[in-house]
Amino acid sequence: MTKRGWGWLTAGLALLPAAAMIPRAQQATPAITSAPAPTPATTPAPVPLLTARVVHRYPHDPAAFTEGLIWHDGALYESVGLEGRSEVRRVRLADGMVERRATIPASQFGEGLAAWGDQLVSLTWHDGVAHRWSAATLTPVGTARYTGEGWGLTADATSLIRSDGSATLTFHDPATLAVRRRVNVTVGGRALTEVNELEWVDGAILANVWHQPFLIRVDPADGHVTAVIDLRPIVAEVKARDPEAVANGIAWDAKGRRLFVTGKLWPMLFEIAIEG
Repeated sequence: MTKRGWGWLTAGLALLPAAAMIPRAQQATPAITSAPAPTPATTPAPVPLLTARVVHRYPHDPAAFTEGLIWHDGALYESVGLEGRSEVRRVRLADGMVERRATIPASQFGEGLAAWGDQLVSLTWHDGVAHRWSAATLTPVGTARYTGEGWGLTADATSLIRSDGSATLTFHDPATLAVRRRVNVTVGGRALTEVNELEWVDGAILANVWHQPFLIRVDPADGHVTAVIDLRPIVAEVKARDPEAVANGIAWDAKGRRLFVTGKLWPMLFEIAIEG
């Protein structure tokens, strides 16, 4: 899949360790050093760089172009992209086997996934169509329309929250997808674009950023990034050869307090613990 190019995170990430978020072509040296501090009058709060400790590894379908990942009612669900191959799946965590699947129309590119009540909602990249599925059976129960691209999707207590590849997160009415509000994701006051997969975790939004081996933690009130989680050791372990086999997929088991991450075309899914 070819989405937009870099166009993000230059001077704004002077707040992070200098090697924390840079284009892949420049990531050969893993050493992290501190960038020069801005003048005190313009210094925002520093953004902590946290680590992701692997708790458990599970098999994952290496052919799955993962666009969305959620844990809902004791089960793992995944949305898979690419035209002609897009679907929503219920996946058995222990061995990665697909227990049930629902096919998205072949002309559409499936994207983010979220749960709302007893339904799942999945986005499409360019079509502006959100599909609704029964969580129990994965049978289709309707569609809704939205404006713009669909990338990631999650939900808080009152809204569905969508990313579109820009810095904007859009909060939608879950029933109609009417827009309630928008926030821009920022680091040090600068917009952070290409925000992708989303997951609501303990009152904050965790997000992948396209082609980056990091998660960001976003304050949903105003969009500012409160932490960066380093996935580089996990990405290195995966040893992906396809340039599009990037980190993408975050699922939170709120009851079990378990956090899962994976990527497009990855052979593994990881349970991680975030440590600072």
